[in-house]
Amino acid sequence: MLRITKLQLLCMILLVIPAYSLFSFHAQAEPVQQDNVVPFLQELFEDRTRLLMDLDKTHIEDHYLLTDKRSNYAYLHEINRAEYIQEWAKHRKMKFVNAESSIKVARLEVSGDIAKVSLVQSLKLSYEYVNNYPGRHDFGIGTRHGITLRKKDSRWYMEREWYSDPLEENPKKIELLDSSFIPHKDSAPSEKVIHKYNRARAIDYANKYAGIAWGAGNRQRYNPKYLDYNSKGGDCTNFSSQVIGDKEEGGGLSMKSGWHYLYGNGGSQAWVQTDAFKNFLIRSGYGRIIGQGSFSDVVRAVNDQRQHLNRPQLLPGDLIAYVLKGDVDHFSVVVGFDEGGYPLVNSHTADRFKVPFDLGWDKNTKYWLIHIQD
Repeated sequence: MLRITKLQLLCMILLVIPAYSLFSFHAQAEPVQQDNVVPFLQELFEDRTRLLMDLDKTHIEDHYLLTDKRSNYAYLHEINRAEYIQEWAKHRKMKFVNAESSIKVARLEVSGDIAKVSLVQSLKLSYEYVNNYPGRHDFGIGTRHGITLRKKDSRWYMEREWYSDPLEENPKKIELLDSSFIPHKDSAPSEKVIHKYNRARAIDYANKYAGIAWGAGNRQRYNPKYLDYNSKGGDCTNFSSQVIGDKEEGGGLSMKSGWHYLYGNGGSQAWVQTDAFKNFLIRSGYGRIIGQGSFSDVVRAVNDQRQHLNRPQLLPGDLIAYVLKGDVDHFSVVVGFDEGGYPLVNSHTADRFKVPFDLGWDKNTKYWLIHIQD
């Protein structure tokens, strides 16, 4: 489930972009290149990626009709997301050192001076810590876009755009980091130690089926065994359920107590809906809350766990619930930690691969760390 503003935008996009057709469409090469639309889009997304790195607005100004209300709104959105990501890095004592973008056009229709486009972007971002922990961490984000272009004076401009953006938060509402994470000692799960939850396979599943995010496996496709709930409110909980419950490739937890998936028909409420899933995890005993609260509360909880090894640890294969105004809004899967001990997560809607867990959220968000019982 997503916040309603994102959900509304996403549903509008997905009416145009069926999730599984994104990489299986059979568009003819000639129409897709029609009227130089694709070269314009490639340049646009490359310049927006450059903006993320240095906040130089001149990279993208020429791609928008700034006197047009809708086009200016799209332009300001990109400025805001670039400011957000740089402020987040500053607050986390990091710096972004690289950004790379690739797009795939799924549909393109040109009629006179108007072009309507459906595409996906896979974005790779890299950061380093400013003073400690040498080494670069790469992560990926995938987004689906519905775009309208307008031609003016023989060149294309962005007129309007819709997409579910995981980086659109207010840069002034990022919670300060009052203490750093204690680096995590590698304790990768072993296939030889398996109880009811196969943690190693769950992590592999989360990495394989992380969707259109850079770094994901399976040719950046979801697992076709399961329905895609992006157009029905979000696929994050469906994905988290798959990670812990898929018997062939995932964690293999048994379906019970209303938490189940009927192949060909879809998942139960507890399988696909955030609050119902959270309630199931706790009531069934599959999950245990080992930390909750603000970002600072989570930092303290994780550090306390690492200092007292007799307490349940946040481990790869565990889950994080994101709570807004008392309701669970999103789920992600912990898949590892960076050099500084920062928890990294995968999720759907928008698709994320090894992303710092709080990137794309702000100080209004509360977090629940849910340890899956082995």
